[in-house]
Formats: sequence, C-alpha cells, structure tokens
Amino acid sequence: MNDTKKIPSPFIGIQDSSAAIPDALAQYPVIHQQPIHWGEMDAFSHLNNVVYYRYAESARIAYLQALGMFDGDMVTVLAASSCQYLRPVTYPDTLLLGVRCQRLGTTSIVMEYSYYSSAQQAIVATADAVVVRLDSQGENKVPWTIEERARLKTLENTVGHAPDM
Repeated sequence: MNDTKKIPSPFIGIQDSSAAIPDALAQYPVIHQQPIHWGEMDAFSHLNNVVYYRYAESARIAYLQALGMFDGDMVTVLAASSCQYLRPVTYPDTLLLGVRCQRLGTTSIVMEYSYYSSAQQAIVATADAVVVRLDSQGENKVPWTIEERARLKTLENTVGHAPDM
C-alpha cells in the first residue's frame, strides 16, 4: 500500500511539486528534504545526534521563508530545543523533515519536527524548538504582527493544522 500524497504548494525543499510525501507528514505545511552525507555518521555508522539539530535549523529557516519572514531583518534566537531519536539513520538515506508551528506566543514560536526516513519509510525522530523573536540589535523581544499571525495561520490551514495562538 502506498501511503503517500502529492505535495501541494507551498512545500519547500522538494524540487518536484508533483513528488509524493508520506501520510505521516501530511499535516506539516513545510517539508524540507535533506540527503544524508557520509561524513555525518558517528563511530557506530549512525547519523550523529548533533546533525539532527542542524537539519532542524534548515527546516526552520525553510518554514520562516515560506511565511516571508526570513528577509534578513528578522532576528531570532533559539531558546530551547530537544530531539527524540526513535530509530537509527544510516547512509545512504534522505530525510524528509516536516515542520509546523505547535504554538505561536506573543514573541515566541514553538516549532515541531518529524524526521521521515525515505529508506526506512518511517518516522525516525521527532523534535521541538522554542524560537524567540528579537529586535535588530538582539536585545529586546518583538511581538509577531497581526499580518504575520495571519500568514502563519493561512500556511498551517493548507494542511488542516491549527496551532495554538
């Protein structure tokens, strides 16, 4: 049984918009495609744990770009992050990282990620991160605008997901 669907716009990171994504990522409005590189393996031939955080960063940037919020003027700081490793990942493989907003606060956003292994056809890790928005000097918190909140809600609604706001 093929548990996939076609990727509609505005999915980021997968070049072919007719490509299929797994049902496990169907409620993630942004999918970031990430090939595994040989040099990212640890001594046990598994993807090194720190690499998952780099991949989450790339997915987070893709999400903010999809919202039109990563224009170089926005300053964000990672306040917290965690990752739960469910299955080892090995080379060669390509991960699909689903990213979405779990909660949008006044000045923060809680993002959640699911890492899907193309080789294993399964979710291999989950993660979350709290990102805080700051002014251009990086000193004071800046609230999300009404327009930014509306864009986020519209993006999330494309896949039927409703974050806490």
